[in-house]
Amino acid sequence: MLVRLLCLVIGYAFGLVQTAYIIGRLHGIDIREHGSGNAGTTNAMRTMGRKAGAMTLVGDMLKCILASLVARLLFGGSHPDMLPLLCAYAAAGAILGHNFPFYLKFKGGKGIACTVGLVFCLSWQVGLVVMVEFFLIFFTTHYVSLGSTLCYVLFLVQTIVFGQMGGFRMSQVHLNELYIVLAALTFMALYRHRANIKRLMSGTESKIYLSKKHKKTV
Repeated sequence: MLVRLLCLVIGYAFGLVQTAYIIGRLHGIDIREHGSGNAGTTNAMRTMGRKAGAMTLVGDMLKCILASLVARLLFGGSHPDMLPLLCAYAAAGAILGHNFPFYLKFKGGKGIACTVGLVFCLSWQVGLVVMVEFFLIFFTTHYVSLGSTLCYVLFLVQTIVFGQMGGFRMSQVHLNELYIVLAALTFMALYRHRANIKRLMSGTESKIYLSKKHKKTV
């Protein structure tokens, strides 16, 4: 249990690096006071442009990846039988730090870009499938929130399938714990997107267009 807690703490420390907030400050703004008020990739792109959005995406992904790498370096030798689980705990800590940074009054992002890092840390095969699914949904509907929430659920389902096929090489007990961690993250992501889900259902959710021919709505 101590090792799991240490992984969470390590991850939370990485998650505190608020990419969108830092980039916003470099632009002379507090990203949380603009657009949707969310310190994440989508709001950064809407508020500060595609370059800022891309930088935020990469920065937030790296938080999970680096946290998982540290967990792997520290505990890979002593706990090789549960390494994917410990990497998931470290990534979960990074997502918590991103969503709830204590020094910003616990007002951060929604954790989607961070989760992209988690996906590839656990399985590059599942990661590639999830990426294809996201872009298919996004380029078909132009709703980032729809792609994010649907892919979170699909990621959980596909990870369970991958795990049950022996992809993680862990015992069933550790696999079940991994699924619980990912299910908790999925529930949190859906809850933090509850306003987006309501707007999607009512048809008032804003769309994002990458082409200059279309106007990006806030």
